[in-house]
Amino acid sequence: MIKSVLITGANAGIGKETARQLALKGVKKIYLGCRNEEKANAAKADLENATGKSVFEVLIIDVTNLDSVRAAIEALPEPVEALVMNAGGMGGPNFNDITKDGVTQIFAVNVLGHVVLAEGLIAAKKLTNVAIFAGSEAARGVENMGMKRPELKTSSLDEFATIADGSFHGNISDPAIAYGPIKYMGALWMSSLARKHNNIRIVTMSPGATSGTEGMKGVPFLKRIIFTFMFKILALSGNSHGVKTGAKRYVDGLLDESFKSGVFYASKSGTAGPLADQSKLFADLGNERIQDNASDAIHRFIK
Repeated sequence: MIKSVLITGANAGIGKETARQLALKGVKKIYLGCRNEEKANAAKADLENATGKSVFEVLIIDVTNLDSVRAAIEALPEPVEALVMNAGGMGGPNFNDITKDGVTQIFAVNVLGHVVLAEGLIAAKKLTNVAIFAGSEAARGVENMGMKRPELKTSSLDEFATIADGSFHGNISDPAIAYGPIKYMGALWMSSLARKHNNIRIVTMSPGATSGTEGMKGVPFLKRIIFTFMFKILALSGNSHGVKTGAKRYVDGLLDESFKSGVFYASKSGTAGPLADQSKLFADLGNERIQDNASDAIHRFIK
């Protein structure tokens, strides 16, 4: 049983619910990684009221800002046994803008900040047991939601770098187009990282199609309406679920050691239901050369 955890994007949605479930499981220290202090403190108060436990601490971190990430690593007062890299989504209205690190906002919030966080914690010996990265079924394509499987010509380091800097798709107005390849690249990085750190269990876990989250922020209004309608249809067919179920996937990934290091788990079919190793559905996810190329491409942008 883990005793301490850091969760990014913990002030709302799946991150906040994960914190609640872990507190009720008996975790003794839960760091709420949030970029907005006011919202973080409100979430802390809500969680204390909901659980009757005083185990929550706020850690200010903005994963789109690498200086903030490094400051959070330094500010963390003690090692944690577990890390949940939950922050992400569609990157807001300016998702395709380039950060000072040379990547798009949507890439920064989903991948780059978490790479610096996880690797920085490991280097500082402040992460000791298990790490969970928020994956998505979009990384292997979801036909019934109009998300194509990422199609790379060479899967080279240079080609992966174009996903990070946005030139892979160019000047697009819909973040959902970029989202799948970005989550694909994040899952590949996690598998590469797992092979380098045998002492830590490193897992990519999709929360599945989860209603009631803020993940659709930044999606064009009309498409957001379409997605909302699709979620209702998916729920009727068993292909979506609520925040509690999405968070439980993270909790299970943390606590159940049968989830193997280096593996990307997501729905076996569709966007909800039983979990499966995604490399069985999309072989490139299990290719070590491709994993390392994705990881090396990300590190081009870390100064």
